Amino acid sequence: MLTKLSCVAVLFCFVWINGFTQSTSVRPANQVKATQLKPFGRYIFNASQELELISSAAQVGFRFEGRECKLYVTTPSGHNYLQYELDGVYQKRIRIDSQGKEPIVITASSSGKHTIWLYKATEAHTGPVIIRQVEADNIQPVERPAAPLIEFIGNSITCGAAADPSEVPCGTGQYHDQHNAYKAYGPRLARMLGVNYMLSSVSGIGVYRNWNSDGPAMPQVYEKTDFQANNPQQWDFKTYSPNIVSIALGTNDFSKGDGKKARLPFDSTQFIGEYIKFISLVKTKYPNVQIALLSSAMLTGKTREMLQNCLLSIKASIDRQYPQDKPVALFFFEPMQARGCTGHPNVEDHAILAKQLLPFFEKLIR
Repeated sequence: MLTKLSCVAVLFCFVWINGFTQSTSVRPANQVKATQLKPFGRYIFNASQELELISSAAQVGFRFEGRECKLYVTTPSGHNYLQYELDGVYQKRIRIDSQGKEPIVITASSSGKHTIWLYKATEAHTGPVIIRQVEADNIQPVERPAAPLIEFIGNSITCGAAADPSEVPCGTGQYHDQHNAYKAYGPRLARMLGVNYMLSSVSGIGVYRNWNSDGPAMPQVYEKTDFQANNPQQWDFKTYSPNIVSIALGTNDFSKGDGKKARLPFDSTQFIGEYIKFISLVKTKYPNVQIALLSSAMLTGKTREMLQNCLLSIKASIDRQYPQDKPVALFFFEPMQARGCTGHPNVEDHAILAKQLLPFFEKLIR
């Protein structure tokens, strides 16, 4: 009798434990660790298994249920910025402080199922936004849907730098306080086209020289994960395969700098030579990719004409060197009187630039 009772008891315990295990395994998740997220753009998972969003508009998404979610984020840069979409609608920028002890709470206007996409508002040189984990009811990471991809290479304009003084007025705060990568021309254009995008951009950078220095210019930092010349960490270009690489460089090569540091006149021969070599470098990363070269809306008169002539020469040279590839596409912006901080386009100006580019890229993306 004892043996039978023991068997029954063991069987009951097994069924109860098994049922308990199954019931707990299907409970809604309330936490997603950084390593479970599926970021898009330039990023790394660091030694602490945290997600570092590095490049402008680097992004990550998740779904949850209820009315709020909690972000455990920090930055080594004093302060930094995220911005976000809720259910496909842009909301606002969020300031991230280096302490990062308390979670940032994002609240929806109603309960139910919601999708959030977070975007890094600032550029790589501002430092990373570090995500440790995200919490919410029934939270699940989401991937960026499959779609054609455009990589936008450029300078501060491509970053969306100095474009948004709505919270910190021009001339106050720090340089990155007016960054708004989400509303820069590249991301705007990509959303209009329904394609994916990534930004490979650095403020003040040029092809053979920068705004106020002789380098390192874009060809020297492009292969670095964070576009810092002294960083040994190389970006893995096998991560993405862009359909189009858009390059908008030249504004800073033409710059006269701050007027204090000695600055030689613009050297068109050096500019053309370095630009050709840079395009060849890009082609080693993405064979047969469509290259699109954009002029600068910030240049006028003779400098505008000179840049356009340089781009025509570069196109002719690349097309000769790579006869089997798609011909280089050129787009010349109309001159713009920029209304942002320090002579940069503001968010409304970026909308104008994106609208100008739309027919050009519609033909390329087909």
